[in-house]
Amino acid sequence: MPVASATHSVPGARPASAAPSRSRELAERGAELDRLMRPDPLPGAHKAVVLALDGVYPFELGIPHRVLGSADGRYEVLSASVDGQPVRTDSDLTVTPAHGPEVLAQADTVVIPPYSVSRASAAPDPKALAALALVRPGTRLVSICTGAFLLAAAGLLDGRRATTHWALSDHFREMFPRVELDAGVLFVDHGDVLTSAGAASGVDVCLHLVRQDHGSEVANQVARRCVVPPYRDGGQAQYIERPLPPAGGTGTGPTRDWALQRLAGPLALDELAAHAAMSPRTFARRFREETGLSPGRWLTQQRLRQARHLLESSDLPVERVAHEVGFATATSLRRHLAAEAGVAPSAYRRTFRAAESA
Repeated sequence: MPVASATHSVPGARPASAAPSRSRELAERGAELDRLMRPDPLPGAHKAVVLALDGVYPFELGIPHRVLGSADGRYEVLSASVDGQPVRTDSDLTVTPAHGPEVLAQADTVVIPPYSVSRASAAPDPKALAALALVRPGTRLVSICTGAFLLAAAGLLDGRRATTHWALSDHFREMFPRVELDAGVLFVDHGDVLTSAGAASGVDVCLHLVRQDHGSEVANQVARRCVVPPYRDGGQAQYIERPLPPAGGTGTGPTRDWALQRLAGPLALDELAAHAAMSPRTFARRFREETGLSPGRWLTQQRLRQARHLLESSDLPVERVAHEVGFATATSLRRHLAAEAGVAPSAYRRTFRAAESA
């Protein structure tokens, strides 16, 4: 006698046929998000070539791809080695750029990420110099950290102001006395040649490129997509290692916290110094050592940061926003915001309130 088969269903289980459909749906959605995060280059996109040297630092090698590649297809970012061969990094991996040095002749911008200090300190690799010689006149050159050593060795920084990682400043000056090194800034822009400090300053200089090429609105959008601030306060002076203050000494941190709670009112240097129990001169010096900024510049940046928050999150009139953050007039707010972000308060609000609604 045949035995009837029983079909047992698990409560809440999906039919087997639904699983492949769901997988396809998720894969298609993932591909769509990939295109959103890293769209294909537009026709005629600005071509940026990243030149990887032996001993390259992997983190900085990827910065131009991540930042410039997030600008909605406005840049085509390619990687190259000096001989078309794989490149050993300073870590336990080797990378294989898709291109050889010939692609440098097609570049609009060439980025040289950092590589090991020992290699940067040695006589420059003839292949690297030959690769640089392929770059067309007028092409923008950008270095990150020790990448400046190659530009200096090629004579491209002679008589110019430049920067590199603060810890390498004395070494750099000894090797390249004809370069005016400024170890207190995040980057230096001469238009055709830009140099930047170490590690995350590569993000700063790449955002600066986007801002110069396409304006603050696009640069801010890229910064948000990369989850980084569109502009960092101060320079690398705030990161330089210094001896600890003597026992019983006090820093300016508590006073900065105190000032942030009082941005709406006037804050004179004498008042800040009194709160820190220092003379105004000592306070200003210590403040610059710790932040890389003067007290006045720091206050302006904090007021602008708060003003941008209010413009994005409230409907307060511009005059009221200026008053709330400590600017004497709306005109003063407009002037400072235009200098920092390149737009008026009303335009800034339209951009970011619209983006938030979308």
